[in-house]
Amino acid sequence: MDLKEYFTNQHGNGIMATADKLGKVDAAIYARPNVLKDGTLAMIMRDRLTRKNLQENPHAAYLFIENAPGYQGVRLFLKKIREDKDSELIQQMTRRSLTAEEDKAKGTKFIVYFEVEKVLKLIGGDEI
Repeated sequence: MDLKEYFTNQHGNGIMATADKLGKVDAAIYARPNVLKDGTLAMIMRDRLTRKNLQENPHAAYLFIENAPGYQGVRLFLKKIREDKDSELIQQMTRRSLTAEEDKAKGTKFIVYFEVEKVLKLIGGDEI
């Protein structure tokens, strides 16, 4: 599956699930990922629970539900490979528009990069 094409053309809602080192699970709403040329996913995160969990346990699942009739979308099984704070790159990847004051008030942003380990359909166990 060409994830770059998919996330460019599909709109919907994303949920990132992570767990800490003890296995305590969290889920949070996340925008569509940025898909790089090599297939790596990049997600912009603030310094909150999802990022904290990823520092302890690099595995995550991202569920994307398309804005379409029925239940269509994908489940991505991810592994964090690195992160950085490149503010220029973060600005280029950011889709939402906040004022500088609003953005600063929400805290520092990070780009977290993931390797895609597996892609499944939203419903069922079929790999894509």
